[in-house]
Amino acid sequence: PTTSEVMDEENGSVCWNRSLMDANVFSELEDIDVTADGSPILRFLICVVYSVVCAAGLVGNLLVLFFIRVKRERKKSKVDFFVLNLAVTDLQFVLTLPFWAVDTALDFSWPFGDAMCKIILSVTVMNMYASVFFLTAMSVTRYLSVASALKNSDPHRSCSVQWLCAIIWTLATLVTAPTPIYSTVGNVSGEKLCLLRFPGGQYWLAVYHIQKILVGFVMPMSVVSISYLMLLRFIRKRSMKTSSRRRKSRVTRSITIVVLSFFLCWMPNHAVTLWSVLVKLNVANWDKAYYVAHTYVFPLTVCLAHTNSCLNPIIYCLMRKEFRNKLRDLFR
Repeated sequence: PTTSEVMDEENGSVCWNRSLMDANVFSELEDIDVTADGSPILRFLICVVYSVVCAAGLVGNLLVLFFIRVKRERKKSKVDFFVLNLAVTDLQFVLTLPFWAVDTALDFSWPFGDAMCKIILSVTVMNMYASVFFLTAMSVTRYLSVASALKNSDPHRSCSVQWLCAIIWTLATLVTAPTPIYSTVGNVSGEKLCLLRFPGGQYWLAVYHIQKILVGFVMPMSVVSISYLMLLRFIRKRSMKTSSRRRKSRVTRSITIVVLSFFLCWMPNHAVTLWSVLVKLNVANWDKAYYVAHTYVFPLTVCLAHTNSCLNPIIYCLMRKEFRNKLRDLFR
């Protein structure tokens, strides 16, 4: 390649050339998410992380499904229903990791064909949206539950939670719609890459990533933060029974840890993605710092983001006493 060398994101490839400093190169960009530098050590590290996350995510999420659906010993709460759906979306996500591991091992060359590219990339993106939507719904539900403290549950509310989960799955599917439409296996520098290719080029790709950052991170995290601030304010002002306060405090603490883990896992990835958007729109300059961050740091942020899918079941199994007891009984 000459001055029009391409760097691809979302499992793409990077060819470094000093002539890339020319701003005209960005008219040729198609997708910029996961980059490769040809380093076998980096690829091996990513494959190891994907394998560990896949194994831990499968075990953890299957245990959550087993405990909530099979070994249920008390009436399932609204939070448990959200946890169940969160486990389902995380489970379907970790099943895509073996494909990404193979893709990484082959230096980000996609061997599974165009149809699997659309399916795997779409499931990966939908999981990101569904996870944050369910975490947002859990935080809002926790606030509303505590705000109406000590009131008996209305049987109609259980139905409302089910409808809310259906709406969340529908929204996650809708915002993911551009992914299966525009994802394809493209030939870049002689390599077959699973990437996004929009008719409008870099502009619509930038819009796609801005949507992902806003809808999948900034807006939900804002709602979550407001919900927990209102929750803390409410708890300080209201006096509740000691036992009830302790129980609600434990549940709130576990949900807070889940939300914080999502924020810390996904924030670096979205930060580098935002940087790439600014570069696409010529707001930020392409320089060596960006190249180093995108080549070496970005793949690690992807690994960190993927670990979130195995953290949620671990948190719920270890933080909640009933899950710890069920896990202990299961091994016995």
